[in-house]
Amino acid sequence: MSDLTGTVSALNVYPIKSCAGFSPSEVTVDPTGWELDRQWMVVDARGQMLTQRSHARLALVRTSPGFDDLKLRAPGMLGLHLALDVVETATRVQVWDDVVKAFDMGNLAGQWFSDFLGVKGLRLVRFDPDERRLVDRRWSGEVEAEAAFSDGFPVLVVSAASLAEVNRRLATQGHAAVDMQRFRPNLVLQGDWDPHAEDFIQSLQIEAPEGPVELRLVKPCVRCSIPDIDPATAEQGSAVGQVLRDYRADPRMQGGLTFGMNAIIVSGFGHTVKQGAAVEATIAF
Repeated sequence: MSDLTGTVSALNVYPIKSCAGFSPSEVTVDPTGWELDRQWMVVDARGQMLTQRSHARLALVRTSPGFDDLKLRAPGMLGLHLALDVVETATRVQVWDDVVKAFDMGNLAGQWFSDFLGVKGLRLVRFDPDERRLVDRRWSGEVEAEAAFSDGFPVLVVSAASLAEVNRRLATQGHAAVDMQRFRPNLVLQGDWDPHAEDFIQSLQIEAPEGPVELRLVKPCVRCSIPDIDPATAEQGSAVGQVLRDYRADPRMQGGLTFGMNAIIVSGFGHTVKQGAAVEATIAF
């Protein structure tokens, strides 16, 4: 018996870490999350990751999938097409504390990002599919969950009710509403739920044609400055962070400001999750 029921309101894929994503009507579940999600990353000449935390203009890089390529668009730049079946030089790069195998996507892609961000020596790399970057076992327990270039978990889950509560609080302070892009979830849930009900969910069973997909929600998502970056302009604000400080200091994370839950995939690899699919949630009490 489930404790809560709802539906998949939206699915989001962010192919390049910290760049804009797209919202397909369905996704394929891979070991590292949704297919194509966080499979690419911009790095500096030392192989260190770049994110919106230091380079907010990454938010302006739009991505869209083609039949056999990934299309990139950015203000003032010609479009860049990345072939999905072509990689170049093997390399090693760093994402947070993990050094992992990757493939350099070539000089053209590197120069494109260098020109757009105004930083010399940048490279675009793709995650090596033979690499296994494991989620911290303190959170995944007995499950050897994997991630690609995401911060640390394969799927980020947020309910629509949680965003509505943030916007209610923004309105009372005289600020404009924000959309879900600020929080970069992979899975948005809709239902007759209280705000932040996902904080208390232990597992999700998502309907799929091939059989259910099971996610386990394991760690609250501690928020940095990115939700205060306008994804349409890359301008930095402070209102969202202030609202979270007002009510989302999370004792589970030593007072960190949390919004949404990081999840691991327990079963359903290769299955197709569709927008509108039924969801059953089990509460962790």
